[in-house]
Amino acid sequence: MYHPDLIRHPENCPALVLNADYTPLSYYPLSLWPWQTAIKAVFLDRVDIVSTYEREVHSPSFQMKIPSVIALKQYVRPSEHPAFTRFNLFLRDRFSCQYCGSERDLTFDHVIPRRAGGRTTWENVATACSPCNLRKGGRTPKEAGMRLHIQPIRPTTWHLQENGRAFPPNYLHASWHDWLYWDVELLA
Repeated sequence: MYHPDLIRHPENCPALVLNADYTPLSYYPLSLWPWQTAIKAVFLDRVDIVSTYEREVHSPSFQMKIPSVIALKQYVRPSEHPAFTRFNLFLRDRFSCQYCGSERDLTFDHVIPRRAGGRTTWENVATACSPCNLRKGGRTPKEAGMRLHIQPIRPTTWHLQENGRAFPPNYLHASWHDWLYWDVELLA
């Protein structure tokens, strides 16, 4: 009988990338490299192989199992504050409207409207569903009779990583489980 990893196409064999302290570089999105990048890093002596797939790649004179988990040899210090992007904003607010809690039809809202001098900054933008955003319009939450669940703040990279752990990807290879800690119920 074939091992499931032997059936999988090499394109479906990404490597989980760990920092030199053996923690993932990123939880959300999960730090994954294509198999070609992982093998190149092995040959350049930039990573240690922690775990492999059963699948092999080979040339006429060489063969090696495709790495499934690799660790950088040099520690990469994460930036303290992440870039202000729509995705990072939604992640900070846990993909839910900060007015009603809905997780559908998300957009972003300027707490102090732009027409009133509000700027597009971490501290003035919150995730909102379209109905709440339309209801609030060009007013402040107080003027609209709406209350924010949480005041917007500038998150740290650690804050976003912690929030990202609540949203595990659809697929996790068995060799990754020892390196990832998701906020999901573990089965005995």
